[in-house]
Amino acid sequence: MIKKESIESLKNHLDVVDVVSQFIELKKTGANFKACCPFHGETTPSFVVSPAKQIYHCFGCGVGGDSIKFVMEYEKLSYPETIEKLASMYNFNLDYENSTEKKQDTKVIEDVNRFYQKLFVSNDSVKEYIHKRGISEFSIEKFEIGYAPASADTINFLKSNHYNLTDAIDLGIIDTGTNGLYSRFIERITFPIYSISGKLVGFGGRTITGHNAKYVNSPQTKLFNKSRLLYGYQIAKEHIYKKNQIIVCEGYLDVIMLHQAGFNTAVATLGTALTQEHLPLLRRGEPKIILAYDGDKAGLAAAFKASVMLSQSEFEGGVIIFADGMDPADMVNNGKIEDLNEIFSNPISFTPYAIDYIISKYDINDANQKQKALLESNEYLKSLGLIYQDEYKRYLAQKLNIRENLIQISSNKQRTFTPNLSKIDIAELCIIKSILEKPQRLDSVLDIVDSSMFEAHKNEFELLLSDINDISLNSIVLNEKLENYDDDRLNQELLTLLYKFYANKLTAISYDKDLDFKQKANLIRKIKDNINQLKKGKLVSYNL
Repeated sequence: MIKKESIESLKNHLDVVDVVSQFIELKKTGANFKACCPFHGETTPSFVVSPAKQIYHCFGCGVGGDSIKFVMEYEKLSYPETIEKLASMYNFNLDYENSTEKKQDTKVIEDVNRFYQKLFVSNDSVKEYIHKRGISEFSIEKFEIGYAPASADTINFLKSNHYNLTDAIDLGIIDTGTNGLYSRFIERITFPIYSISGKLVGFGGRTITGHNAKYVNSPQTKLFNKSRLLYGYQIAKEHIYKKNQIIVCEGYLDVIMLHQAGFNTAVATLGTALTQEHLPLLRRGEPKIILAYDGDKAGLAAAFKASVMLSQSEFEGGVIIFADGMDPADMVNNGKIEDLNEIFSNPISFTPYAIDYIISKYDINDANQKQKALLESNEYLKSLGLIYQDEYKRYLAQKLNIRENLIQISSNKQRTFTPNLSKIDIAELCIIKSILEKPQRLDSVLDIVDSSMFEAHKNEFELLLSDINDISLNSIVLNEKLENYDDDRLNQELLTLLYKFYANKLTAISYDKDLDFKQKANLIRKIKDNINQLKKGKLVSYNL
């Protein structure tokens, strides 16, 4: 774990304008910088970066924060990943809580990857196989395709270059057996696999010499967990965020060929089905998920399991099934790019695909089988949100040719959405901004102002009181249409705010039938005294 003191030192080392400008183009406008927001499509710049406050805020979509938050959101990284990326960008040394814990040295796996790439270039039979599959020289270089030689050759490479063999074992490059050291990848085409932050963590390997296993992957290590990784994600991620789409395939060659054909949001699972552990990665950027699976029995079953999981987690997207023994790589190699465009434009949504798959297991011409199909489909349907249940019960009824009332859905009530209908009050916002600009004003303001005095922006004032550094307040600080009052102007605006509040309070209490005479008389006297003081230009303490 990174030490908190080290993170604070890094923060002090960062300048928000410098950090943000390394990812998007900023233009100076007055005291701040502006750009078109990278988090939503816009043509008029509403993304503001403040060097004075060291924050950014978009007035279009509401995102905001500091340098670290920007890199987290832009690169879709976790907090520790972001800290390490920024430290690397600025050549800053981080300190870790457990200083005895040695940080994983990945130099050996990076150098082995380069070794495999060089061997690929010099191996004609391997290159011939790759070229026959339609993969171009550009794609070979882009995806760093390599070739792992005989086991002894990899061991000799490591020893002759004096690499730490323990590191090589920890990273899954080699292992020890009854006959000593051996390579994990023997006579295989290699496909390097990267983490989302761009760190090489392992390999996938395809045999071309008849090994029993067609594909193998690196073993589980501290860096490599195949259930949390997707092949090609580090190359596809920027396209995924821009196009709001991710194509999930079954094979490495599918990914490479789809990218080669312009479908640059393609990724693949690592020889395993899509799992719950993949969901956080798929959720980044909230893309539409397209499952591109083979039409064999295994592919159909995998698509069903993934569809159930994704629909229950309320992901958008659908399923593409490739029939006639074809896969995406074959279609690209055969020049069927337009066909692929058409196919990817019309996926079957997850829920109807799952219902169709369940029903396909039964002979619904038989009443007993139809009943079983109904029960299984209904159980799946009840695992979805209420709107989905209501929408697809009609679909299920039509597929089974039964009455809709035979399909039971959950009766759990969902929370109703209450829109925010609060109005904008410029004067109130300017008061809040003036306090945010000079927090030392808060002590004197607290004596005279109560949050109930803010008709339109009570929540913002209460947030200011509870956490003056909350990023939600950035939209007020960076709003150039709001004035930052000097002390005299602030006092004048506070007089107006207080006078309006007490005048309204006086009217409300006068008509309040729940107060007894003595209480009412006492409150009216206090309010009238306050109003008289305000008319003389004196700010009064809140006393109600």
